[in-house]
Parts: sequence; C-alpha cells; structure tokens
Amino acid sequence: MLLVGAAAEGLAPRLELSGHQPLRPEAMADASTPPPLAVIVAPGCEHRISSLRQRFPGAPLLLGIESDSVAGRVRCLASGADDYWLTSIGASDLLTRLRLHLELRRDSPGPESNPELLQIADLVVTPAARRVQRGSRTLVLTAREYELLLLLLRSRGRIVPRERILVEIWQEEKSAASNVIEVYVRYLRQKLEQGGERRLIHTVRGQGYCLSEKLPARQETGPPEAA
Repeated sequence: MLLVGAAAEGLAPRLELSGHQPLRPEAMADASTPPPLAVIVAPGCEHRISSLRQRFPGAPLLLGIESDSVAGRVRCLASGADDYWLTSIGASDLLTRLRLHLELRRDSPGPESNPELLQIADLVVTPAARRVQRGSRTLVLTAREYELLLLLLRSRGRIVPRERILVEIWQEEKSAASNVIEVYVRYLRQKLEQGGERRLIHTVRGQGYCLSEKLPARQETGPPEAA
C-alpha cells in the first residue's frame, strides 16, 4: 500500500499488523519496487491524485476525509479518488474499504476474458476492461460512478428504484443518505454530457432513475422529471 501524506503514513504500523506492506513515496524511486495494490491519500494531498492515477492506473485511490457528509463525498469525487476513508475512525474504516476494493479487483475478469460490450446509443462499456466510451471520448470514472453506470446500463430502459441503488452500491454503508445518489448521478451526467451529447440518465419522480435514449414513458405515480 502506498501511503501519501502524514495522516496516511501514520497508519503504517496498523496496516503492517493487518498483513499489508505499507510503502512511502520515496520507496517507489527504486525500480525493483512492485506497483502498489492501493494508494492511500491523506487529506490535503488531493492535488497529487491526478499524477498518482497516471502512474498507478490499476490501483484504487482512497482519499481521507474528516466526516461522512455529502460535502466530503463531493470533495472525494471532485478529486478523482475512487473512494474515501474516514480519518476520524482511522485504520478500522480504511481496512474495511481496502478489503472491499481488493476483493473487487481479485474477482474482476482478466484480459483473457470475453470482453462483453454493454451499449446504448453511443455509450459503450467494456466491463472486462472497465472502459467507458461516449462516441469517440473515453470517460474516466471513479469506482462508485462506474458501479452506478453499470447498474443503470444493465437495467437500461427500466426504472431502477433509489432503494435498489442504495442497497447495491452502498451496501456496506448503512447510514448512507439517499441524496448521495443525486450527487453521483449529477457527476456522472456531467461526464457523459461533457461533449454536448444528449441526456441518457433520466430522473423519474418518486421512483428512481432510468438509462434510456429518450424520456421514460409516463408512470402511474407521476411524470418523469427533465432534470
């Protein structure tokens, strides 16, 4: 695990006790040092995430935030990190999130697998390679944004209730507020529509979200929102 920043480096003893091998940035100067399985970034080091992403594209990046709030999650998303860990809880929260990310990485199919394509309009996702394209653009998504897009894409044309999204994407976070979905949908829409493309993720009032080429049909409980 590569530790970036004082707060992250302070967790080195606990990580070692849990079987991980913590590394400080200076260790990466040695060409014989293998790439890290994950990168742990301390608060205040967000400016380093872009370069860390380029240097270690396969490793999940976890940013430390002070509190589990919408503002904190938005800051994590804006930084380009894959996930966050709570500095107020420290190593216990970090170890839980590390385990989840490493299990996801271990269970993900290798490059030799059949690269199933999921597509709607000009949006194409290759799950085996975790590649997302909108037309000629390649999109860079955080882990949560990608999971949300994949859930909506696999249910394309159908409404996905907010409750299902919370259970499937935030299953380990019982206290996750439902409005966190709106934050992630907003950021995902911004990336999908950055080149001026038409909207694909539609909000259906009181029901959830639908990924489709046009506005979903009017529902019994109310009309779809245009937002």
